[in-house]
Amino acid sequence: MTVPKPPHDDFPPGPGGPLPGDIHFDGTAQPVHHFDRTAQLVNHLDGTAQPVNRAGSRPAARPATRPGPVAHGGRHRPAPPALVLVAHGSRDPRALRTVRALVNRVRALRPALPVHLGHIELNEPLLPDTLAALGGAGAVLVPLLFGRGHHVKRDIPEAVAAAGARARVAAPLGPHPLLVEALHARLTEAGWPPVPDDAARRTSAVVLAAAGSRDPESRAGTRRTAALLAERLGVPVLAAYASAAVPTVADAVGALAARGRHRVAVASCFTAPGRFATQCARAAPWIASAPLGPHPALARLVLHRYDETVAAAAAPRPALTPA
Repeated sequence: MTVPKPPHDDFPPGPGGPLPGDIHFDGTAQPVHHFDRTAQLVNHLDGTAQPVNRAGSRPAARPATRPGPVAHGGRHRPAPPALVLVAHGSRDPRALRTVRALVNRVRALRPALPVHLGHIELNEPLLPDTLAALGGAGAVLVPLLFGRGHHVKRDIPEAVAAAGARARVAAPLGPHPLLVEALHARLTEAGWPPVPDDAARRTSAVVLAAAGSRDPESRAGTRRTAALLAERLGVPVLAAYASAAVPTVADAVGALAARGRHRVAVASCFTAPGRFATQCARAAPWIASAPLGPHPALARLVLHRYDETVAAAAAPRPALTPA
């Protein structure tokens, strides 16, 4: 039986830098490449006959064992890298419960994959403790953040370096069509009409509320998510921020009202409840959606970021051309 060649498991020491994923902005979902351990196992239960001994009876069945991943030449290769979801952390007691619910949904989608949680601050387990508990095993860190700001570019890679972990940092969750799917679903749950009529479209709009960042790349990503959501809803969507950037949610609501948009909803671009999410929801003149939490689309997006990072690590490196 021919054994398919598995992807390489090349996770050098240190962070290796965040790996931005291939992000398609055309509204189509990207294919998800599954790197489940179960997909890499060799199936020996292929219907072949067992050997018969001289007495004419079959040998006693051996205790069932779980085979490990096998590479070419019969050599065993390490299991896929663990997935570590990196949450910000919050003093709001609902935040930890919400993030744990998301972790459980990711585990349910990929049962063979080791899935862990680490926080940047305020909640346990803290990220350094999670990395230490991995004991040198390879890992992919998926930030539960929506833009490439300071946490993604500095804080998380520095935590990886300080721990001496064999880990790579995936791209943040936004922008991506799966994020827009989750945002739309939460808005619908809050009362956004599934199929608004023409009159509703002329008077409605959405403010996409995000945490905010001084990093221009992060703000550009939030604006791109707002544009994707506008395409999905067919109404204007303005990006607004709880801190560190402008406009605020209140200012964005006022700007939309000045353009004749008096039914303004706030779409919460937050993983879990917390101070910023609560602050933004209070500024909503009409409806405000709940944080994304364990929405199925967000769980699939987490696994997509994991898969594209594993695929990037397994891709062949270009040969060096002599000068």
